[in-house]
Amino acid sequence: MKLKGVNVHEHDPETGHYLTEELMRKDFELMRRANINTVRLCHYPQDRRFYELCDEYGFYVYDEANIESHGMRYDLRKGGTLGNNPEWLKPHMYRTINMFERNKNYPSLTFWSLGNEGGNGYNFYQTYLWMKQADKDIMDRPVNYERAQWEWNSDLYVPQYPSAGWLENIGKNGSDRPVVPSEYAHAMGNSTGSLWDQWKAIYKYPNLQGGYIWDWVDQGILTQDEKGRSFWAYGGDFGKNMPSDGNFCCNGIVNPDRTPHPAYSEVKYVHQNIAVEAIDLARGEFIVKNRFYFTNLKKYVIHYKVKENAKTIRSGKVCLDIAPQDSKLLNVNVSGLKPKVGTEYFVEFSVTTTQQEALIPVGYEIAKEQIRLPIESLARIYKVDGPALSCSVEDELLKVASSKVNFVFNKKEGLVTSYRMNGTEYFTDNFGFQPNFWRAPNDNDYGSQSPKRLQTWKQASKDFKVADANVKMDGKDAVLTVDYLLPAGNRYIVTYRIYPSGVIKADYTFTPVEQKTNRTGDAEVEIDPFTLGSEDIQKRRSELVVPRIGMRFRLFVDMNLITYFGRGPEENYIDRNAGVTVDLFQNTAEQMYFPYVRPQENGYRTDTRWLTLKEKNGKGLTIYADHTMGFTALRNSIEDFDGEEAILRDYQWLNRNEEELKHDTIAAKNVRPRQTHINDITPENFVEVCIDMKQMGVGGYDSWGAIPDSQYLIPANQEYRWGVTIVPM
Repeated sequence: MKLKGVNVHEHDPETGHYLTEELMRKDFELMRRANINTVRLCHYPQDRRFYELCDEYGFYVYDEANIESHGMRYDLRKGGTLGNNPEWLKPHMYRTINMFERNKNYPSLTFWSLGNEGGNGYNFYQTYLWMKQADKDIMDRPVNYERAQWEWNSDLYVPQYPSAGWLENIGKNGSDRPVVPSEYAHAMGNSTGSLWDQWKAIYKYPNLQGGYIWDWVDQGILTQDEKGRSFWAYGGDFGKNMPSDGNFCCNGIVNPDRTPHPAYSEVKYVHQNIAVEAIDLARGEFIVKNRFYFTNLKKYVIHYKVKENAKTIRSGKVCLDIAPQDSKLLNVNVSGLKPKVGTEYFVEFSVTTTQQEALIPVGYEIAKEQIRLPIESLARIYKVDGPALSCSVEDELLKVASSKVNFVFNKKEGLVTSYRMNGTEYFTDNFGFQPNFWRAPNDNDYGSQSPKRLQTWKQASKDFKVADANVKMDGKDAVLTVDYLLPAGNRYIVTYRIYPSGVIKADYTFTPVEQKTNRTGDAEVEIDPFTLGSEDIQKRRSELVVPRIGMRFRLFVDMNLITYFGRGPEENYIDRNAGVTVDLFQNTAEQMYFPYVRPQENGYRTDTRWLTLKEKNGKGLTIYADHTMGFTALRNSIEDFDGEEAILRDYQWLNRNEEELKHDTIAAKNVRPRQTHINDITPENFVEVCIDMKQMGVGGYDSWGAIPDSQYLIPANQEYRWGVTIVPM
């Protein structure tokens, strides 16, 4: 069977390690609704009531002895790991035997673990042999230990933090025992990328039997600041110069108050026990797979819909008698669907309960799938007619104007400063369309040193160097073209075609160039050296990636009503969007924000076809993607979530030795995150909108070095073309 697990620490944001039964039950309810079927107790046995509830609700328990000596590392020689030091055998045996004797009769207890990250060797050989003998005539449960790796004293291979590629390789090549990562998918902050890629391998190969996400809940402590504002405190908040790991204990898929992270929907999706796959889309043939091992699908209802964009045009439901691990064909009528302007067709499946289950109400959706039909949308036609336009150049200002339209680009500032329709200005504080290549670093970015490695894109997003900018008439249209030179040696060419109606077609080209100097007419524009030094430009070009390629602007605060057709409703990213569907969603800029314990990149939506931002009176903008786009629309700026900009907050100092106690701020810049919290985020008096061709993935294999998989990166040595159409309302 497949173990769909999560690591569980005892944590309450108000009472610390003490959990009430009510909170335990709340956790189990959230787990069950995310299709989680097993828990690893990290790294100690828990309260007896916890095991009793696992018995009641049917969770498989991976119990773990309270043994960890991580700080002694894993060297087998004298003075190294305690796991190979006979002087420490007695405490190893004591803790192992104590766990076994207390918990051996719980039927939910399925696996024993000898401990966590305590090295391997003589002591663990002895505890393994003792456990196998003691449990032989009771339940003869598997005994596991991560640091044993492929040695004989672990019945399963339980590695930590494997990638999807590693899982695919070990699945294909086979193994001498089941492979179940005891920790994987490090969920620190805005994370959990590539989880579906990992599970595609797990479902594919029988020797891959699941894994345990690290971990369940962010371990923040509810605190109030001097103004009475609540926030979750973490390492570094409890005394000057105290040893600390910063927010490294905030690795959960739920916040301290148990509000699910946006990644929760991804966890639920990858764990779901019913899969629907297309066999022949033209004929409407699908296969329904029962991933359960003990349950027939006839106890559930499968609802299906054919949707024209967000509108349901056909629907039905069926109960299928499918035995565990079996499958059956399902036909859906998709005939007669015709291409239409701005129209896509989808088939959606939703599997719901028909009877009350443990922690699951009647009618709850336990699985879903959305499959796009191969019927291409016809191109939209936009209104272009209106009063005659004229264009002019006044010092640094390039202007396009009519009795209806006013569009101004400031060559010196490098951005559009005004866009007015019938007297209505859309941009606040002259903060209009401008290039954007930067995102507020998430926790995984800091772990992989991305804020330092990719500083050139932060510079490129605020210090605009315009090589050339011109405006001219092209028939009835005005065409304004801007050629930006970027610090890493790329060009970003933006063309705004302004129609008399006020509609704008914006086209973007991101092009690598080799030369350091670009001549345009009589102007010579020097590109600042790449952050790592000008000599490294060529050498590192193939390794340099862009956090995002797009543009941003700020609207007046009243323009906070958002409607979009794209993936949702939860925040999602290109490496974490399998659990969200394409649909029509309505929201506000305030509600698009997600409060991660340490503020960081948040609120993104992928695969967006169009987006409307408007006031209550209906005035606003609609942005249509040429293909698809990603976006955020928040009451805060990128800088608000970028820890390096929080100059009043100290860095997250470790304070573990004399060297670290020096608090070297120069070395810490763009390397260590700052001590920021949700009370540092106050809504601004604007709505900042970021529109992207693409933003790189959030990552998620670990938070201390791993970067997103290559398919979720944006290499800087390639050309990209994208565009949008902006329609004023």
